[in-house]
Amino acid sequence: MKPIRNSVKALILNDGKILSIKLADKEGYWYVLPGGGQQPGETFYEALRRECREEINCEVEIGELRFIREYISKNHEFANFERDVHQVEFMFECKLAEGSEPSMGHEPDTMQLGIEWLDVRELDSYRLYPLALRPLITNYNSSRNVVYMGDTN
Repeated sequence: MKPIRNSVKALILNDGKILSIKLADKEGYWYVLPGGGQQPGETFYEALRRECREEINCEVEIGELRFIREYISKNHEFANFERDVHQVEFMFECKLAEGSEPSMGHEPDTMQLGIEWLDVRELDSYRLYPLALRPLITNYNSSRNVVYMGDTN
């Protein structure tokens, strides 16, 4: 098995919408939060700022840690595609820096098609991963404590 990988994600909510990365597969479009893997020598904040510049072409103001999720691929529907992945994701509440307008970044993920603001009230109609995040965002309250989501997809 590969080493456990840390990943940081930006939870950016604005006007009832959440900013997401848009991807596609044979089943259609699917979405994830902006962010990605921490590199050796980087803090979580440094990694998240870098990933947001690369994927959404924006600087972000990083707030509180809100959700932690583990993903152990052998336990989920993508086991045949990626059997030996164990990733821990740290999702931080973020705001776009003053005057920032998100767009396709200069180093997007290999499968990234673009970015999209998803209506929080309609999250159940989107394949936003992890799927367990959808009810947490739909009922989002910024005063709640950090939520450990467990091994979910």
